[in-house]
Amino acid sequence: MSDRFDAGMKVRREVLGDAHVDRVEATKMPFDAPFQTMITEGAWGTLWADDTISRRDRSLLTLSLLAAMGNFDEIPMHIRACRNTGAKPEEVLQAFMHVAVYAGVPKANHAIRLAKETYREMGVEI
Repeated sequence: MSDRFDAGMKVRREVLGDAHVDRVEATKMPFDAPFQTMITEGAWGTLWADDTISRRDRSLLTLSLLAAMGNFDEIPMHIRACRNTGAKPEEVLQAFMHVAVYAGVPKANHAIRLAKETYREMGVEI
């Protein structure tokens, strides 16, 4: 594998946790292997591996963009990753409040509901 893949897998594990990455890797098939390689190299090995902005800030940006674009399926995963990136629940709420103003209240409302459910599952008091 490439250096970018190795760097990406390291960052991916640091942010999302070994358990999550191991589950994804265990279900990987030849059909989706190229996609998994692409996101590991591109998203994790290039973008998330860059230290220009903090992982906390990347978490907040990612959550905001996921909510603004209506990509709700990945919000719980990225809420759980906040324990590794340092983004606090009150900061996540502020990010979603920005989504409400700039991308729409229904999207923010749905993202906040998902965050509340995920924090409750994690045992995080909010």
